Amino acid sequence: MLQIDLWKRLLIWTVVALGLALALPNGFYSRVEGANDARAALELGSTDSALEVQAGQWPSFLPSALVNLGLDLRGGAHLLAEVQVADVYEARLQGMWPDVRDLLREERDTVGTIRLQPSASDELRVRLNERPEQATRAAELVRGLARPVVSLTGAGASDIDVTVDGADIVVRLSEAERQATDDRTVQQSLEIIRRRIDEVGTREPTIQRQGADRILIQVPGVGSAAELKEIIGTTAQLTFQPVVTRTTNANMPAGAGNELLPSIDEAGTFYVLEQAPVVTGEELVDAQPAFDQNGRPAVNFRFNPTGARKFGNYTAENIGNPFAIVLDNEVISAPVIQSHIPGGSGIITGNFSVEESTQLAVLLRAGALPAGLSFLEERTIGPELGADSIEAGKIACIVAGIAVLVFMVLSYGLFGVFANIALIINVALIFGLLSLIGATLTLPGIAGIVLTIGMAVDANVLVFERIREELKTAKGPARAIDLGYEKALSAIVDANITTFMTALILYVMGSGPVRGFAITLGLGILTSVFTAIFVTRLIIVIWFERRRPKTIEV
Repeated sequence: MLQIDLWKRLLIWTVVALGLALALPNGFYSRVEGANDARAALELGSTDSALEVQAGQWPSFLPSALVNLGLDLRGGAHLLAEVQVADVYEARLQGMWPDVRDLLREERDTVGTIRLQPSASDELRVRLNERPEQATRAAELVRGLARPVVSLTGAGASDIDVTVDGADIVVRLSEAERQATDDRTVQQSLEIIRRRIDEVGTREPTIQRQGADRILIQVPGVGSAAELKEIIGTTAQLTFQPVVTRTTNANMPAGAGNELLPSIDEAGTFYVLEQAPVVTGEELVDAQPAFDQNGRPAVNFRFNPTGARKFGNYTAENIGNPFAIVLDNEVISAPVIQSHIPGGSGIITGNFSVEESTQLAVLLRAGALPAGLSFLEERTIGPELGADSIEAGKIACIVAGIAVLVFMVLSYGLFGVFANIALIINVALIFGLLSLIGATLTLPGIAGIVLTIGMAVDANVLVFERIREELKTAKGPARAIDLGYEKALSAIVDANITTFMTALILYVMGSGPVRGFAITLGLGILTSVFTAIFVTRLIIVIWFERRRPKTIEV
């Protein structure tokens, strides 16, 4: 019998209604987007009355998720950055100096006194002042600081190579450690860039590694490449370093193992600091804007257990000594340690505005870039290009839709009208699903939708042709419709499974625009099968129950 249970009918219409509701905001894109942005600003504490008016332009009880527009539709910025991985070598070797110094000082009776020598950026050079003949012995001691390389390709190798050059001990990173460091540096830079862009609320950026040391960054909605570079280019390298002395002489020699850095707040004031930091921003787990005891903007910070232990031990042993807080090679402040600071929490004060303290907290939470970036390619894509693309996509969808609608009506009459209703529902369901999962629509994605419009009627064509065949065997119309759907089902499923598998492979193996095409194609297959097998059939059943025709023409 040609019938569908009541619960199935309710379920089908519920799915359709839900899909249409999710797709609805895309029909009022600018209004909904403005309302969403206004609500986000109000949640952050803004009291602008204009934002309240803008937030009310779209009812809060309605869905407000939108299909994100890609770079080629919305406009935005494109950058190709190269990570300066060699910068990390120097930082790693400088960080080893306190360990090497303390180790050799314990063996002073054997190796004598030592001095750090000026050297190339990729090596650490230590000279034995009194007993150069003990250089080999000293090198053996330093090799004891070596650790295994943490990587699959460097398994079993040590992270440092220690050699002797006359009275000098030379420490370099091993080749295996350099490769592992390069990979970690690029991966860390990738993650930090992603977090920084996410912090400012940018929608659906594309951030992916290209080659050994390059990162592709595409962010829709950003006004220019310069604006994007400002977001990701600030290093926010926070360190806590011991103070050697304070001076107003900008040319004062810092000495081996030290550095001369300017003060942010005090013009003409410089600090000589030990290069090796006690704690770095990498050991921060949280940073939040706050106010100090005098009501001035500041930033509260908290270290992880390792950083908290180092911070606590140092403050306990250096009460009465100044301690510099350094951000991007400038001294924010250099307070004197008044007492032991346990727990790993503290506050950064300075001449900040509220906006500056908030921005600093954002950068510190996102983390410091482990190495510098050089931008090999930068492009700003204007919204005019995106508007043209959207308009061309609309025209393509309309032309394809009208052609399919006309063909179905001419070929299958009333049943073609039913298929056209399902096709319109199908397109709405695609946009509803894209909104639900927060997918990004690109030009290839629009091509996927246009292709789906053409493919969406395939299942209906198979069913209608099968119904025609069944009518020729003198069966009644109800039985012919029932058998038509039953016998066409296997062909429909087989054809769409193979296409869905292709879309899945494109998504897994592809990237960027290819994935956008794969997503819309895959979702289009799911919705077209649903509308053909369930929605069109339900419409036909409802029509048949009301009209009870003795014959039908398909």
